[in-house]
Amino acid sequence: MRLFLWILALFASAIGIAVAAHYNVGNVVFFYPPYRIDLSLNFFILLAILLFVAIYAVLKTIRVAQRMPGRVAAYRHEKLERKGNQALRDALKYYFEGRFGHAEKAAIRAAESPENAGLAALIGARAAHRMQQTERRDTWLATVEPDQSLKSARLMTATELLVDERQPELALKVVEELNANGTRHIHALRMALKANQRANNWPEVLRLVRTLDKNNALNPALSTRLRELAYEDLLRNPANDAEGIRNVWFAIPAEDRVKPYVALRGAHAFNLRGLHEGARGIVEKSLAQEWDERLLRPYRAAAAEQGSPALVAQIERCEEWCRQHPGEPELELTLGTLCLRQQLWGKAQRHLEQALSDAGSARQTQEIHLKLAQLHEALNQHEQAAEHYRQCALATAS
Repeated sequence: MRLFLWILALFASAIGIAVAAHYNVGNVVFFYPPYRIDLSLNFFILLAILLFVAIYAVLKTIRVAQRMPGRVAAYRHEKLERKGNQALRDALKYYFEGRFGHAEKAAIRAAESPENAGLAALIGARAAHRMQQTERRDTWLATVEPDQSLKSARLMTATELLVDERQPELALKVVEELNANGTRHIHALRMALKANQRANNWPEVLRLVRTLDKNNALNPALSTRLRELAYEDLLRNPANDAEGIRNVWFAIPAEDRVKPYVALRGAHAFNLRGLHEGARGIVEKSLAQEWDERLLRPYRAAAAEQGSPALVAQIERCEEWCRQHPGEPELELTLGTLCLRQQLWGKAQRHLEQALSDAGSARQTQEIHLKLAQLHEALNQHEQAAEHYRQCALATAS
């Protein structure tokens, strides 16, 4: 429809021009003595139009010729950029496919484009790292160093690759440079966490775990496990004396101190330094929150002195636990051991024999036989004591 209207307008214009030219009888005269040129007005108008078109064409040709070198350069640049973008896409595709050799080759092609050189180098570094080509990896990273716009990306990549290569000390140096640059984001904190974990820098691990937990950036199970490992390392540090271990323990948040894993390590640490009253308190508070029979071993190791009110309180507490958790061999063993220490012979023998009948491991059986042997020895029942010592030795051998 549009084409039809254009044709109609063209014919109408042609008819209008023909009619106007038919009634136009004017002349144009050019004098240049001794010459004279006479032209009809219609022919003059036609020549003027043709002259304008010719001049315009010449000027247009000159302008296009002047712009030609720039257009050629732009075309070449666009072609190079197009090839570089394609190579960069190929490098990413091959990298995510796990074809690291192809990814590095594509990164080399992509690096020919100045705009893609930095990103291509980062991809090439990661690909070379996956192929365990550390020299090529470092070469790739070195090519990115002058580009300040990619400084954070380069440092993050270097940190991640060094952590993966199990070089936490070098990774932490890169993290320090990254932090000095003012860049603090979640992934950087995760990389710093992993590097400090592998460097056994547990105080820093704790700090980073707490920071990540505030941002909900760490899996709760992983957070709990890292806290436990950190507390374990801090509590078993032989450099801590009694006062030092107290300071370490009370620096742990209260909600973590009652967790069985942490309480178990804390009670062991207190027992090793002779802080038996503190160990008993740790176990009792933890068992009040969550029952875990593993805590009974340090509890009986922290038994109070014979005849003391504290030992009587321990026995009463164990009896209360026995009512709440009947049939627990570890608990029966603990109660029997405490009664033996208090010289409650009949009660001790009853609980130890009950523990022996319910024992589920060689370690428990060995310890029960040893306690029964000590009990019979105290009662001058040497034959029974010798038999339990023999059974203890057999349990040890098995």
